[in-house]
Amino acid sequence: MAGLFFILSTSVTAQVLRPRAVTEPDFITARLLAGEASTIVPVITAFSLKAPAANLTEDQKALHLRGDVRFDRNFSGDTQLSDYGLGPVFNHRNCAGCHSKDGRGSLLEAKPGSYWTRIDVPRAVFLRMSVEDGSPQTFDAADLWGSPVPVPGFGTQLFHIGVPQVRAAPSSGSGLADVYFRYETRPFTYPDGRTVQLRKPIFKVENPYDGENSRLLQDDVRFGARATPQMSGLGLLEAIKEEDILNLAARDLSAWGIHGKPNWVLDRQKQLRGDIYPVSLGRFGLKANTPTIAQQALGALHGDIGVTNWMFPEESIAGSKLFQEFLPHWREGIEASAEDSEALIFYSQTLAVPARRDVDDPVVVAGARTFQRVGCTGCHQPSFTTGTHETIPQFSNQLIFPFTDMLLHDMGEELADGRRDFHAGGRDWKTRPLWTMGVVGKVNSLAGLLHDGRARNLEEAILWHGGEAAVSRNAFVNEPKENRDALIRFLKSL
Repeated sequence: MAGLFFILSTSVTAQVLRPRAVTEPDFITARLLAGEASTIVPVITAFSLKAPAANLTEDQKALHLRGDVRFDRNFSGDTQLSDYGLGPVFNHRNCAGCHSKDGRGSLLEAKPGSYWTRIDVPRAVFLRMSVEDGSPQTFDAADLWGSPVPVPGFGTQLFHIGVPQVRAAPSSGSGLADVYFRYETRPFTYPDGRTVQLRKPIFKVENPYDGENSRLLQDDVRFGARATPQMSGLGLLEAIKEEDILNLAARDLSAWGIHGKPNWVLDRQKQLRGDIYPVSLGRFGLKANTPTIAQQALGALHGDIGVTNWMFPEESIAGSKLFQEFLPHWREGIEASAEDSEALIFYSQTLAVPARRDVDDPVVVAGARTFQRVGCTGCHQPSFTTGTHETIPQFSNQLIFPFTDMLLHDMGEELADGRRDFHAGGRDWKTRPLWTMGVVGKVNSLAGLLHDGRARNLEEAILWHGGEAAVSRNAFVNEPKENRDALIRFLKSL
C-alpha cells in the first residue's frame, strides 16, 4: 500500500527512525496485462474480446481464424445435413451462444408475472449434477481420482434440450428433464445506510425422461448452476508454472482467513495414453476441475453441444435408456474432425486480453490501493511470469497480470452448490481472473457474474463473497463510499 514505513538505522552514534517511501506495486500502473500478447483497444466495443493475441504469427492467426469460424458455427441436429451431430441432448447449439462474443453469458431473464420460468431455449446457464451420498473419496482409480459421481442414467450435466427425436410427444424437443428457475432477493445494507438488492437464481427440475420416480429426483442428487465465463487469456494461464501456483498455496494468509488449495484432477489425455496416475493440476473450470484448454474446449464441445471428438468419442448419454431408444436415429462415428478440434483448442488458447485503460486516473490509482489494502490481492494474485508454453512459444516468459492465484477457496455457504469435484468441496471455487472485468459489460450488457450469473455488477459480486473472502469483503463494506467506488473504477480499468 502507498505511504511510509520506518526502518531502524544501524548507525552506532545515532539510532533513529528514518522514513523510506514504499514502492507502489507494479499492478497499479500495469497497462499490458497479457504482456506482449496484449491488444491495444483505444475504444471498447462489443467485439473487443474477439481479437487474437497480438504476438501471433501469420500462420497462427490463420489457425485462430479457422477456430473462430467453428466456434461461431450453429450445429445441426439433422445428421443427414451436417457432419456435426448436435445432441441428441444439449445445452446450446454453438460455442458462441454461451460465450457471447467470447465474453460472459447473459443473465437469466424471468418471464413477467411468472413465479417459475422454464429454461426452454438455449441459455448461457446450465446445471451440473452428481450423487452426494456422503461416501468418502479415495482419490484413486476406484473413484476415478475423485471425479464427481454421475447420476445413473443421466451423467454429471443436465441437458435440458434435445433434438426432436429424442423424446416422444408430448415431451418432444425436451432433453433429460425440464429446468425451471426463479430469483430469490434480499437487501444488503452498508454501515452508511446505503442498501443494495441482491438476488440469486433458484432452480428446480421436473419431467425427467424416466418418470416421476426418477433417479434424478432422489435426495442424494445435488445440482450446481454454471454460467459461462469470458475466454480471454486462457493460453497464458495455461503457461503459468505449476510451482508458482503451489507456492501460493503454501503461503500463510491465516490472518486474513485465506487457505487456498490446488485441485488435482483427472487428465483425460494422460488417461487415454494409459498413464498409471492420470492426474494433473486443475487450472480451468469454475472449480479448477480441468487441467488443460484442450480438455476444457473438447469437453464443452462434447457436453454442452453433444459433438463427439477424439478426446470424448462417446455420446454424452451413451448407455442410458434414453440413448437406447434414440439409436434408430443415430449415426455412429466421431463428429468433429481432428483438424476442427485442433482449431477450436487453438482459438480458445489465443483470444487476446485488451490493455488497460485509465491507468493514470487518480481515482483508478486510489481504487487499486484500496484493492490491496482490503486484502483482495490475497486471492486475486496480481501477477505471474509465465513458464514455457508447449505449443505457443510466444506465451512463454511473459509478465502477466491476471489477478488470480488459480487456487480453490471456501467461499461460504451463500455461494455453495454442495457438489464435490475432485479435491474441491461444495463451498470451494477457483479464484476467477479479473483481467477484462472492465470489458465484459460492454461486450454483453446483460452479462452476469459469479458461478451462476447472479451478480448484475461488480459491487454485487463483491458483496456475495463469504468464507475465506469474508474478511476482505467486510473491509470493503466498511470503507467510505468514495473508496468503494474507486475500487470498482479500478476493476473497470482491467
